[in-house]
Amino acid sequence: MEVSVIGNPQTKKIYRTELTYRELGFRFGSQVISGESRNRVSFLTHQSSKWKEIKIQSSPRSVRCEAIVSDQAPFLKPTPKSRSLEGVKLFVGLPLDTVSDCNNVNHLKAITAGLKALKLLGVEGIELPIFWGVVEKEAPGKYEWSGYLAVAEIVKKVGLKLHASLSFHGSKNPEISLPDWVAKIGEEAEGGIYFTDRYGLGPDGELRYPSHQHETNLSGAGEFQCYDKHMLSALKHYAVSTGNPLWGLGGPHDAPAYDQQPHSTPFFSDGGSWESQYGDFFLTWYSSLLTSHADRVLSVASSAFKGTGVSLCGKLPLLHQWNKLRSHPSELTAGFYSSGGHDRYEAIAEIFAKNSCRMIIPGMDLSDEHQSPASLSSPESLLAHIKTSCKRQGVVVSGQNSAALVPGGFERIVENLKDESVGVDLFTYQRMGAVFFSPEHFHAFTVFVRNMNQFELSSYDQAVEGDKAKTMSIGSGTTGAASLQTA
Repeated sequence: MEVSVIGNPQTKKIYRTELTYRELGFRFGSQVISGESRNRVSFLTHQSSKWKEIKIQSSPRSVRCEAIVSDQAPFLKPTPKSRSLEGVKLFVGLPLDTVSDCNNVNHLKAITAGLKALKLLGVEGIELPIFWGVVEKEAPGKYEWSGYLAVAEIVKKVGLKLHASLSFHGSKNPEISLPDWVAKIGEEAEGGIYFTDRYGLGPDGELRYPSHQHETNLSGAGEFQCYDKHMLSALKHYAVSTGNPLWGLGGPHDAPAYDQQPHSTPFFSDGGSWESQYGDFFLTWYSSLLTSHADRVLSVASSAFKGTGVSLCGKLPLLHQWNKLRSHPSELTAGFYSSGGHDRYEAIAEIFAKNSCRMIIPGMDLSDEHQSPASLSSPESLLAHIKTSCKRQGVVVSGQNSAALVPGGFERIVENLKDESVGVDLFTYQRMGAVFFSPEHFHAFTVFVRNMNQFELSSYDQAVEGDKAKTMSIGSGTTGAASLQTA
C-alpha cells in the first residue's frame, strides 16, 4: 500500500537570465570517482561492462536548460491538441533507493542537481517513495524520518511540490525489506501472515501484487493466493454458508501454474471451470476479499486525513497481459471479477467514489502495437475500460507510465492525457535515474514537458538548434490542494 501527500512550494517569480552554466552530471551507483571538479556531481550506470557518465547542463538561477542531443534520440513529435494539457500537473518520481535502510540519503548532490534541472524545465513536483521498512524498521511505533525529511527540505528549497508515497511493501530492486519486527512475526506466527500459493510459497516480503510475484515467468497469468491457513479457513466458511461445503476444500485444481499459458489447462479456457457454478462461487469469494480490503484501507485513510485538506488517491495495477482472452486470467488471479456480465472494475470504482478517492492508473505509455502477439495483451482497451468505470462513478483519474521505457511512450502518454472522455489532471513520470538523464531520453523528456506546457513546436528544428536545446522560459509555480495516495 502506498500513501502520498503533495505539498505546495514557495511561489517565486523566476526571471530569464544569461548566467554562465554550471555543469552538473549524474552518477548512480556506489562507486566514487575522485579528481572531479567541485561543480560536477555524477551518477554512473553500468552499460556493456563500462561505466557510462550521464551529464546535463543547467543554471541554478536561470530558466535555461540544455541537454546533449544524440542522432539516435527518440523525439516526441507535436500532436494536435484535442484537449489542453496546460492544466495537467507533471511530477517526476525520485529513485526508489533515494534513502537507504540506514536512513542515509543516497546520491545527495546528484539528486539536488537533478531537481534543479527539473524545476527549470517546468516540472511541478517530485514523488518521493517512502518505505515502511526504513521508517519503522526496528520496533512498532519507533519511527525514524531523518533521511526523508532531508530530501523534503531539498525539494522545498528548490521550489517543487512534494508527493510522498508511503509504501507498505518490500522491494527486490533495490533490496528493501519489510520492518525487522514484521519479518520476525512472519517467521514465528503459526500459519504465517503472508498470502501463499498452492505450493506454499509466499511473496518473500514483497506484498504488492502477490498473484504476480514470479516476474521471471512471463508466460503465465499468475496464480491464486488462497492457500495460507487464514484464507483456507475463510473459504471453508464461505462454502458452508452457501450450502456447498465441498467447494471450500481449496482453490481451483485445474488452474495453470505461473509458467503455463492460461489456455493450457481447463480453468481459463472458453467454457472452462471459470464459467461454471463452482468458478462463479470461487471467483466471487476471491474478488470480495479484494474489494473489502480496499474499502477498509480507504475508509481508514479517509478518516485519518479528514479535515486536513488532503485528497485521497489509490493506485490500481494495469493487468493487461492476456486481456484479449474472454476470461481475462491475469485479472482474475489478482481478484478482479464480477459475475453476471457486470463490469469487473465497477465495484472497485464504487469504493473509490464512496471514499472520495481519486484513482492512479499506471501504463499510460503502453500501446497494443508494441505488445507481443503471443501474450494476447491489450493495454489500450483495458485502460479505456478502467477509465470508463471511473467516469461512471465520478472518480477522478491520475496517471503514471510503466516502469520500463517503451517505444512511442511519450506520444502515447500525450494521447491519454488529451482524452476528453476522462480528464487526467495529474501525471507522475517514473522515474529519475541514469537512464532518465541519458542524452537520448532526457532530450525526449524535455520536448514532452514543452508539449505539456503548450509550447508551440511545429518540427524538431524548433525544439533544438544544432546540438543544443533551445532556451525555455517558465513561469512561477501555482499553489494547489494537497493530495494523498494509497494503493
